[in-house]
Amino acid sequence: MKKYKRVVIKVGSSTLTHSDGNLNIQKIKQIVKEISLLLDDDYECVFVTSGAVTAGMGALEINHKPTEIDEHQALAAIGQVALIQLYSSLFFAFDHTIAQLLLTRDDFSNRTRYLNARNTCQLLLDKKILPIINENDSVSIAEIKLGDNDSLSALVAALIDADLIVIVSDIEGLYDENPKINPNAKLIKTVHVVDDELKSKAGLPGSKFGTGGMITKLQAAEMALSNGTDLIITSGEDPHNITRAVHGEAVGTHFFAEKPALNAKKYWLRYATTLSGYIHLDKGAYKAILKGKSLLPAGIIRVDGRFDRGSVVQLIYDTEKIAIGIVNYSNTDIKKIMGEHTNKIKKILGYQYSNVVIHSDNMAKTD
Repeated sequence: MKKYKRVVIKVGSSTLTHSDGNLNIQKIKQIVKEISLLLDDDYECVFVTSGAVTAGMGALEINHKPTEIDEHQALAAIGQVALIQLYSSLFFAFDHTIAQLLLTRDDFSNRTRYLNARNTCQLLLDKKILPIINENDSVSIAEIKLGDNDSLSALVAALIDADLIVIVSDIEGLYDENPKINPNAKLIKTVHVVDDELKSKAGLPGSKFGTGGMITKLQAAEMALSNGTDLIITSGEDPHNITRAVHGEAVGTHFFAEKPALNAKKYWLRYATTLSGYIHLDKGAYKAILKGKSLLPAGIIRVDGRFDRGSVVQLIYDTEKIAIGIVNYSNTDIKKIMGEHTNKIKKILGYQYSNVVIHSDNMAKTD
């Protein structure tokens, strides 16, 4: 069994709340105790928590999630205050200091902000302070929203170079069938590859108070394995499962990472960035990209979207999304040079930043 040092612990809304949507204070106290025990044993922990919107719903005695964005944001703003105050007092009782980070996709897709967040987390961990992270739902809109805290936990794990992610859920782990429908469904205890067959077992999104479900947890597992990070899904019915998982006991479903499939930059490109446009390729460019080559202007047949040099775009052949990359030219420049040989770039544009539209070092395949 692997030994872990730096751990991301993600707890979902269904674990933090009662069925009526109110915060489950007793359960939260137990979770805080388990994380505190890990901190006392010198584990470096980051706590990714859901529950802000849910806490706001409880405070205003609302039973169903609002459908309007502004109402959702208002509930998040109300609930986040209550949630962090509760965590602050509970961790203080165990002699631990916390810090709060509220993030959106922009904080990951913008490279400067990404590095700033990384540096902040590292400093907090060095000072033995527990970072508590949630998506900034009070300002998030569709364009910058991560959507679920399972994906957020995987992005945070890459941000801080974590060894392990523990996702605490309302289910014991991944089953071969839906255990709520089939009582004979069997728990899948270990996974080494997240493939389409495994995803087909994931089912539909979760409870009315959560934003995810098993499919989002599998997506997080796929992201984690790409980064060389193990991930464990376990039940929050018994919060002691948190320390059991970190200590190597067999709980829930354990996703084992053999080695990083992507380097840090390509991981960031594939999972953390926001797309600004689309570049459509001919067959020759498609084959070259699959072989790890750079994208030349001659292989481009169409450009969609408005973007500047340094933006992140999706590469498409026919209807297949094959890669994501950072462009060396704007959309207007690419439209002028597409289909042309490299030696004509300077003559057409009057300048030349690079011989290629996207360098292979700045590209990550999406298959």
